[in-house]
Amino acid sequence: MVFIVCNQFPLIAMRYNDVFNNTDVIDEVLPKYKAAWAKRGMIAENGLFRQHYAPKRDKVIDNTEVGHSFWISAFLAWNDDLVRSSFPSIGLGFIHKIGNRMNIRPSPLANAIRDIVKKEGGDPDSPSVIGRAEEAAAGRRQTTRKYMGPVFGHVAQGMSEIVGSPDLDALLLHADTYLQPSWAKGGLYYARCDRYWDDEGNYTYGEPYSGNAAIGYARLNVKGGQKQMWHHPWTREEVEQRPWIDGLGFEMDVDCLRGRWDHKKKVMDVALRTWNGSKVSVKPVVRNLPPGTYGVYVHGELKNVVEVRSSCDQVCVELVVSGQDVEFVVLRA
Repeated sequence: MVFIVCNQFPLIAMRYNDVFNNTDVIDEVLPKYKAAWAKRGMIAENGLFRQHYAPKRDKVIDNTEVGHSFWISAFLAWNDDLVRSSFPSIGLGFIHKIGNRMNIRPSPLANAIRDIVKKEGGDPDSPSVIGRAEEAAAGRRQTTRKYMGPVFGHVAQGMSEIVGSPDLDALLLHADTYLQPSWAKGGLYYARCDRYWDDEGNYTYGEPYSGNAAIGYARLNVKGGQKQMWHHPWTREEVEQRPWIDGLGFEMDVDCLRGRWDHKKKVMDVALRTWNGSKVSVKPVVRNLPPGTYGVYVHGELKNVVEVRSSCDQVCVELVVSGQDVEFVVLRA
């Protein structure tokens, strides 16, 4: 079976390998891949991405759950036009706003709303349409699978890539309200919950993929992040020339809240804090700086001046980090 979403990860890997190895494998593979799916159609009549192609049966299988389409949208980096043109219709009926947060409806209800709107038009959020859809969906299972997939995580990933904030913020507010945000050793996760929706229709299902990885990915990703990496991936030369910070690790109980090199201003800006409020002595080392004279500032106060003559030279900063933010800057004069 050929799953659209599963294909995207090796395609992305081919693109990155081409840049790294100075080859052009993706230019040979991608046109064939596009042609194969153009023959069968990536988008089904229901407006969602198709699930997979079964070669032995020569049949394309459709999908009725929104998570699958949002997952594809998050990683179909080479076909941004298709994703953006189809994205509004993908979420119709499934994603709805309640105040300042976004909720996800069960598939039977969402698909009933989509059917009514497709046949008759109208507002998918109108009480009359929703009421009729609820009657049509009554008694149906919330998922056709043996267990529900990581719908929330996939929706969050797709939303982070295609629309970003404020819609993403509204979805994450739902996660922070209904998905049991929890902390363990400085790490945020969303606890397991086997109930899919509560009595008020709020999505509550929690599983490892969404709770441990996908929601975190959505928070860290920038709008169009995969698209940017597809068209302008980091080259070996870029990475080798970029300044970086050594001497910090999670085993020190220290969180790095900010670590940014501004190439134009020639400044490294860092913020640290211990996740458990303890006091820890650390010695972060800034490596690979361009030659020049650098001032080391802690909370805006000049602490040291260091001359960097080559990329082998380094700047070491001695700090005591606690539960309050500690900020230091290394700035070229």
